[in-house]
Amino acid sequence: MKLWMVFVLGAMLFWGAYVPTIHHGQAGFGGKSAALRAFLFVGVAYCVIAVCIPLGLLALKVEPADMTRTGVTISCLAGALGALGALCVIFALKTGGKPIYVAPLVFAGAPIVATLVSMILHPPKQMPSMLFFAGILMAAAGASLVLRFKPS
Repeated sequence: MKLWMVFVLGAMLFWGAYVPTIHHGQAGFGGKSAALRAFLFVGVAYCVIAVCIPLGLLALKVEPADMTRTGVTISCLAGALGALGALCVIFALKTGGKPIYVAPLVFAGAPIVATLVSMILHPPKQMPSMLFFAGILMAAAGASLVLRFKPS
C-alpha cells in the first residue's frame, strides 16, 4: 500500500467518525442548545492539531517557513470552507438531522463536489472515461437512496 493511501484511509476514518462523535458531544452537554458549545471545542481541537503542531514542526525546521500571499490566502479560504462545512454539519444535527443519514449524505455529496471543483481547478488532460462519470452518478444515487429511505 502506498503511503498516500494510508493517509486517505486515515481521513476516511476520522471524518467518517466525525458526525456521530460530534452528535454524541452535543448530547454530552445536555439540553437542546449544545451545538455551538460542542463546535467551540471542535475549534479548540483544530487549534491544537492544526496550529500548534505545524508551528512546532516549522520551528524545528521540518520544512521552510517561507510564506507567500497566494499560499496564505488560498489556504485560509480552504480552512474557512472546512470550518463552514463542519458548522453546517453542526446545524444539520441541531435542527433535527440524525447522524445515521446526515453523515452518508455529507460524505456522498462532498466527493462529488470535490471532484467537480478539482476538475475545474485542474482540468484533466483528456476526458475521463464514462465509468468515472458513472461512479459520480452512483454516489449521487446512493445519497438519494439514503435520503429517500432514511430511518424515521
